[in-house]
Amino acid sequence: MRIISLCVDGIHHAAQRGLYQWLASQDADIICLQDLKALEYELDGDAFQLEGYFAYFFDSGIKHQNGVAIYTREQPKALIFGLGFNSGVDMAGRYLQADFDNISIGSLLAPIAGHDIESQETKAQFFDDMQNHLHKITRKRRQFIFCGDWGMAHKRVDVEHWEDHEHEASFLPEEQKWMDQLFTQLEYSDGFRRVNRDNDEYSWWPTGTIGEGDGLRTDHQVISNSLANRVEHAVFYKTKHFSSHLPLVIDYDLELAEF
Repeated sequence: MRIISLCVDGIHHAAQRGLYQWLASQDADIICLQDLKALEYELDGDAFQLEGYFAYFFDSGIKHQNGVAIYTREQPKALIFGLGFNSGVDMAGRYLQADFDNISIGSLLAPIAGHDIESQETKAQFFDDMQNHLHKITRKRRQFIFCGDWGMAHKRVDVEHWEDHEHEASFLPEEQKWMDQLFTQLEYSDGFRRVNRDNDEYSWWPTGTIGEGDGLRTDHQVISNSLANRVEHAVFYKTKHFSSHLPLVIDYDLELAEF
């Protein structure tokens, strides 16, 4: 099974750069897109459909603001829109989940945090709530793959010139600690790092242009530990650029039918 995830920085712009032609050539089973910056009704046209896929969208209700999508070859058993946090901060980002028999695939966009305290507090609350959510679902007899822009890099190797960014949003000490907990206490795995240990593997450039300035690996496919040995191949597609993020392509030794 191949899963592609990409934060598109606006689906109209990415489509103009040839995103859908590239996706159609990739033979992916599931595609998760984030930061569509479009309302669902704007995506009804053929330009935003992929032949052979069911398409699902979750917008913010506000034009030009966040939104996520899932394209899947197999029709899911159920869809979950949002994470339902009591604090309500999940809507500062966006989340859409497709449930199959015993596996769920999520498309996640974390809230954006800048230099201001308010946005950083919103993001911190989001991930506190996310941690509680992940604790709850570990009791379910279900596998999970969370794809998307998590808005944070895990380790120094994931940040270009890390020493210049260790006190900036996306690589704050508390964010690194949160990801440590995700991959230890919460018993999830970093799908990319299961098979790819290369240095200089970045997925996002804050300047808005890939290769300009310092890159960070903030785009992840976070998977249940029980799927860790099912990862066969993981790469960031670098040949053509569709946004300030690179597409993450991971091949898994599994089929939806077996779940």
